[in-house]
Amino acid sequence: MILKLINSRSLNPIGFNIYQRYYAKIAAAGGAKSLGKKVGKIGPIAEKKVMPVVTDPEKLVNYCCGSNYFIEGEDVKIKPNDEYPDWLWKLHTAKPKTLEELDPETKAYWKKLRSLGLNRNNLLSKIKKF
Repeated sequence: MILKLINSRSLNPIGFNIYQRYYAKIAAAGGAKSLGKKVGKIGPIAEKKVMPVVTDPEKLVNYCCGSNYFIEGEDVKIKPNDEYPDWLWKLHTAKPKTLEELDPETKAYWKKLRSLGLNRNNLLSKIKKF
């Protein structure tokens, strides 16, 4: 940043010192231009990475594509259903149950009731006029 003192009676009739600020351009933007990268108004733009999509039907049926995050190795092979635990097939994967569908004797009912109460109080606090 460069400061420049203006102390002229014609520009400043009150007599106070006025400083004008001259900010330098973002160095990263100039550096990015020289490297051949795209530059926006603020600075360098992050380039989007293209992820490969698996289209091989044999691999899609036998492997869980995208499960291997290591550089080397292969994706996890899908096993037959009888090799997985029974509780896996009983998981609730549909829409969350409403308060009326839950049993009041369970912990899930009271957690849901508490979260609904907190949401209601938050909405009411936003519309209060003080």
